[in-house]
Amino acid sequence: IFLFLSSPIPIEAGRACLITFFLISALISSTSAWSQGLMTMDGVVLGAALLPAMLIGNYLGDRLFAKSSAGTYRGLVIALLAALGFSLKAIFVKLAYPYGVDAITLLALRMGFALPVFLWVGLAGQKAGASLTRDDWLKLFALGCLGYYGASILDFWGLQYISAGLERLILFTYPTLTILIGVIFQGKPFTRREGIAVVLCYLGIGFAFVHDLGLGDTRSVLMGGALVFGSSVSYALYLSGSAPMITRLGAMRFSALAMLVSSAVTLAHFLASHPLGAFVQPLPVYAWGLAMALFATIVPVFAQSAAIRRIGAGQASLFGMIGPILTIGFGWWLLGESISLAQMAGAALVVIGILIVSRR
Repeated sequence: IFLFLSSPIPIEAGRACLITFFLISALISSTSAWSQGLMTMDGVVLGAALLPAMLIGNYLGDRLFAKSSAGTYRGLVIALLAALGFSLKAIFVKLAYPYGVDAITLLALRMGFALPVFLWVGLAGQKAGASLTRDDWLKLFALGCLGYYGASILDFWGLQYISAGLERLILFTYPTLTILIGVIFQGKPFTRREGIAVVLCYLGIGFAFVHDLGLGDTRSVLMGGALVFGSSVSYALYLSGSAPMITRLGAMRFSALAMLVSSAVTLAHFLASHPLGAFVQPLPVYAWGLAMALFATIVPVFAQSAAIRRIGAGQASLFGMIGPILTIGFGWWLLGESISLAQMAGAALVVIGILIVSRR
């Protein structure tokens, strides 16, 4: 999808190719499932129940396509693709943990698999862009430690204790934390609208905590929530400090260089705390690590940059609000996590809070 939408071919041709691709894929997978006896009556009933949602989605997508320019349509779909990728990260982590891998090893695999791509982009940017000063490298090192290393390792640790849905809701509060950092450390004003958004977000997290507290040990849930909240704080600090660097280097080049620093620090942490033999893991761990690197790191990072370039940061962030809902849905589907009214109410409050604070 990302390749088709980023290519110069006419958008109508790209959309037709994608529809054809998904149709053929669905026919092949359905035939394969039927031939192997995997297509049960329960699956057929579930598919029929989901058919109206698919038809509604197709209708809305067709209306959106008809009313949007080619550039806007590409940007909107790429923004949704980025949100989908980021929402899958917690799912991949949860799917890998049952095989006995620890957080730092899994994070090292994720960064190691993604490293060649970001190294290639970073080196290309070095040749094309302005050379970096010593001060630039110091800032990149600090931001790399805060961003995809510090925020990621705290998040991975937290996922050992809480559900993927609660993790995504806590992480999703980083815009409100970015505002609070600006108020406390940069002297920015704190508006009434921002205050309402903060209250709604943390009230929503409270509802989501009620859901998780009913499923497990209170101490574990609180510990996991605190670790993921620390991850959100670390990411908010990263965002607060990245704006001047993005202006100077460009979003794509900065993202690649920051990821290179994060990868180096992650691998150094792994080598300092683990023997090299710890990289020997069951095959599914490599599969989930590679999936995380490709679908929850490389594609969404570059898709988000492409979406911001096409439709602006404001609209791109608004489409990212579907992330918590997607994670809750994937958690129910792939991890067997339960969904409660309290959790959905919490998700709605968090999304409304972020929507309020994102409006200009």
